Amino acid sequence: LSYFLDARGPSLTIDTACSSSLVAIHLACQSLRTGQSELAIAGGVNLLLSPVVTRSFDQAEAMSPTGACHAFDAAADGFVRGEGCGVAVLKRLSDALRDGDRVVAVVRGSAVNSDGRTNGLMAPSPTAQAAVLRAACADAGVEPAQIDFVESHGTGTLLGDPIEARALGAVYGRGRQPDAPLLIGAAKTNLGHLEAAAGIVGVIKAAVAVQRGEIPPNQHFDNPNPHIPFDELGLKVADDATGWPETGQPRRAGVS
Repeated sequence: LSYFLDARGPSLTIDTACSSSLVAIHLACQSLRTGQSELAIAGGVNLLLSPVVTRSFDQAEAMSPTGACHAFDAAADGFVRGEGCGVAVLKRLSDALRDGDRVVAVVRGSAVNSDGRTNGLMAPSPTAQAAVLRAACADAGVEPAQIDFVESHGTGTLLGDPIEARALGAVYGRGRQPDAPLLIGAAKTNLGHLEAAAGIVGVIKAAVAVQRGEIPPNQHFDNPNPHIPFDELGLKVADDATGWPETGQPRRAGVS
């Protein structure tokens, strides 16, 4: 792409597994904020070109035998692999306004960390997840309770979903009124798991939801996962097309 576009700035290939395209956006924003770049193109692509990875996921019993991603549902039995590509064009807001660009959404802040030692790939650390969410809010200069919607990782596994939900509840769920829970959803229920491109798909969904004031429905959500105390955590799955909550404040979304 850099060769085709004759782009002279930093050109990086990022591989952090499922978070690759989110880390690409994080680094692109840093490059813009430091003045290293004037415009950045960040994204991800996933193509299923070999059965080897599918076979390994299947042997690990990570994939859904029912062929659907049931994020946060009692029927969660794994994820479905998907193909796709997503790209975000990023500029400093002042430059975009100066140039008359159509601004879909503003990236207020971001953060990156690692789980460290855990019980394995399928058992992420809730402590590390909560820490990176707090760091992102601090970088954005917003209180967690000011976030209305989070586009989650939401892989649709019985173990992973409760861990993520508890991290979201520990950070975003606190200080909320009972009638104003944090709305959550996962594009994987619509498109499958796009792996290296999963993050950019979540960013696109969240950005368009902010722009339009409507949160798309989470698919395949019939019975809440019994291991997730949604009310206690201050969470609610947006299982129908949902108008953005009227809070008197700017619409704010997070991407996990």
